[in-house]
Amino acid sequence: MIADSTIPALPRGMRLHEDKARGGFTLMAPERILKLDPVAHEVLKRVDGSTTVAAIVDDLAQAFTADRAQIDGDVKGMLQGLADKRLLDLGDG
Repeated sequence: MIADSTIPALPRGMRLHEDKARGGFTLMAPERILKLDPVAHEVLKRVDGSTTVAAIVDDLAQAFTADRAQIDGDVKGMLQGLADKRLLDLGDG
């Protein structure tokens, strides 16, 4: 399980991209494109390679006036899923 001190980062060659033609955002990787829903976009735009998971969760909970515990589980699950697919690096904080 992802620790609060984990610092997620997009791997080399990956980037968030605004798809103006279709609307919305995508996660672009070499030979892969993932269309992001608004929730995934809100999480990934906070992934900068220097911010901890705890700080991302705190920011989301404050921004959306939502239950921190619920956001914590959802964010960690999403980040772990992306890491399992090698679409995200999880560094130690």
